Amino acid sequence: MFKTALSLSALAIGLPALPAYAADAEVDTLVVTASRRPTPAEEVGSAVTLFTADDIQRRQQRAAPDVLQLSPGLNVVQTGGPGGRTSVFIRGANANHTKVLIDGVDANDPSQGGVFDFGAVLTSDIERIEVLRGPQSGLYGSDAIGGVVNIVTAPPGGPARLRARVEAGSLETFDQALGASGQAGPIGYAVNLAHAFSGDSSTTPLSLVPAGRPVLSDSYENTTLSARLRAQPTDRLELNGVARFADSRLKFVSDEGFPSAPAAERSVQDAQGLTARAEARFDALPGRLSLRAGAGATDYETRITSPGGFASWNKGDRLKGDLRADLTLPAGHSLILGAEAERERLTDQPTTYENDNRAVFAEAQTRPGAPVSLTASARLDDNDRFGSEATFRLAAAHTLTSTGTILRASYGTGFKAPTLTQLFVSFPDFGFFANPNLEPEESRGFDAGFEQPLGENVRLGAAYFRQTIRNLITTNATFDSYANIGRARASGVEAFAEARLTPALTARIDYTYVEAKDRDTGLTLLRRPRHRLTAAADWAVTDALSLSATVIHVGSWIDGDRSFTVPRLKAPDYTIAHLAGEYRLSDRLTAFARVENLTDEAYENPVGFERPGRAAFAGLRVRFE
Repeated sequence: MFKTALSLSALAIGLPALPAYAADAEVDTLVVTASRRPTPAEEVGSAVTLFTADDIQRRQQRAAPDVLQLSPGLNVVQTGGPGGRTSVFIRGANANHTKVLIDGVDANDPSQGGVFDFGAVLTSDIERIEVLRGPQSGLYGSDAIGGVVNIVTAPPGGPARLRARVEAGSLETFDQALGASGQAGPIGYAVNLAHAFSGDSSTTPLSLVPAGRPVLSDSYENTTLSARLRAQPTDRLELNGVARFADSRLKFVSDEGFPSAPAAERSVQDAQGLTARAEARFDALPGRLSLRAGAGATDYETRITSPGGFASWNKGDRLKGDLRADLTLPAGHSLILGAEAERERLTDQPTTYENDNRAVFAEAQTRPGAPVSLTASARLDDNDRFGSEATFRLAAAHTLTSTGTILRASYGTGFKAPTLTQLFVSFPDFGFFANPNLEPEESRGFDAGFEQPLGENVRLGAAYFRQTIRNLITTNATFDSYANIGRARASGVEAFAEARLTPALTARIDYTYVEAKDRDTGLTLLRRPRHRLTAAADWAVTDALSLSATVIHVGSWIDGDRSFTVPRLKAPDYTIAHLAGEYRLSDRLTAFARVENLTDEAYENPVGFERPGRAAFAGLRVRFE
C-alpha cells in the first residue's frame, strides 16, 4: 500500500503547469542548453538562467532544490525535508514537462511518470546548472514542453587538484565530499564522492497526527559517486565517458487508509539511480566539421518497505543512441544535423511496459548583421504508440549598439506523449486508475523581452511569456484517473534588477508572475503560485571574509490536502531567508557556516508536508592544487 501512497504523492507533485521568459543570462557567458552549442549569452534569444559552481559554493547549496529555488519562472515543490521527492514547475507547465539532462544524458525517470527527482541530486560535483525556459521540443523532443534543466558536472583534465569538505549541524546533519581532477598521461579525469546524512527532519504537521501517536521524524542518507574521463588518441579524435551513481535511503512517515492519515511507523525507501554516457567526437574538417556518435543510459530502481513489512519495487530505464554533425560556416553561421533512437521501459512488478522513439533534428544559427543573432531548430519524432510529430523553435537576439539594450524573442511548439505510468500503472487500493486512451499533449508558446544596462553597475530586464497546451494531461474531476483537458494557458512576466552597489557588494532581485488556468473550466492549475520573488546579495567583506544572503517569497497557490480528499484549497504564502558566510584561513583551508530559514518560518510546500525550521550548519573545506 505504501508504494501506492508514494506514487500518488509523486502524481500530485507532477500535476500540470505551463511556461515564461527572463533576459537574465550574464553577458560574455557561454550558454550551451539554448542551442546545443556554446553561444555567448548576448546572442541567445531564449530565457536562460545560469548557476555556476562559484554560486553554489558561495551560497552553500548542498542539493539541487536549493539552487533551483532562486531561478525565475520556477516553482520548486519538495515533500518534506532533505531527500523528499522534489520536482519543478516551469512557467506553469507540468512537472514532467521539464527535460533534465545530466552531462548530456536524458535523466527523467520513466518509473515516476517522467518526473525527475531533484531532491536526490547533491551538488558537490556540479560545475554549472542551466535553466532554459519555454517550449523546447524543437531542440529536445518530448519532456521539454516547459523547459530544460541541464546539469553539468566538473570537467576532466587540467592541473592536478584535490578538494574535500566536511560539514555538520542541525537535523543531525553530517556531510562529506571528496573530489579529484587532473591529467594522467593521455587520460583527463574528474571523480567525486559525496555523502549526505540528516537524521531528524520532522515533516508531518502536528494537526495531522492522530491523538496519542508520537511525532515521527524523517531521516535521509545519500551517497553519490561521479566520474568523467576524456582521452584524445589523435589531434582529431576525442573520446569522452561519464557516469553518475546515487544510492539513497529515506525513512519517512507514509500515509495509511483513505482518507489517509500519517502512519504510526516510518516507511523506508531505498533508491538507486544511474546515468552514463560514452561519446566519440571526430574533427573531420578541423574548425569546420565535427562528427559525434554517442550512447547514453539511465537506470532507476526503487524499493519501498512500508509498516507491516509490505514491500514494493519498480524500475525505469532508458537506452539512447545519437549521431550528430556540427558544421561551422563563414561569418559565424552554423548548422547542426542529428538523429536519435531511444527505448524507454517501466517495470511495475510483475509487468514491463516499453516505448520506442526515433527522431531527426536540425538547428541553424545565423547572424544577418553584427548585433543580430537568429536560431531556428526543427525536429521530427516518430513514436511507436502515437505516430509522428513535428516541432520547431525560432529565437532571435538583437543588441542596440547605441544603448547596449539586448532584445530577445522566441516562439516554439511542443509535443509530449503520455508517460508509461499514465497509460498503464493503476493504484486500485486508492481507487486511482491509469488511462490507456490518453492523447499526446501539444503546446505553442512565445516570449519577448529586453535587458538594459544602466551605466556600468546596474542592469535590469523584463519579459512577457505565454503558452497554450492542448490535451493537457491532469487528474480528472473525480480524482480517480488521468484525463486530457481541452486547453490550458499560462502567461506572465519575469523581471529582474541587479546592481554592483560597491566594488565588494552585489545584489539581484527576480520577480515572476504566472497565471496558469484550465481554459475550459476557468480554474487555476494546482501548485502554480502567481507571485514569486527571490533576492540574493554577495558581499566580500575582506579578502578573507565573504557573506551571502538569499530571500525567497512564494505567494499563495491552489493545492490539495495531503491525501487529496480536499482537492482544491488555498495554501498561504511564505517567505524564507538564508545567510551563509566563509572565512579563508589559508590558501588551502576555508571555514564556513550558514543558517537556513533564518526567521524560523513555518510553512508547507506542498500542503501536508512541513518544511524544516531554522537550522544552522558549519564545516571546513580544503583544497590542494
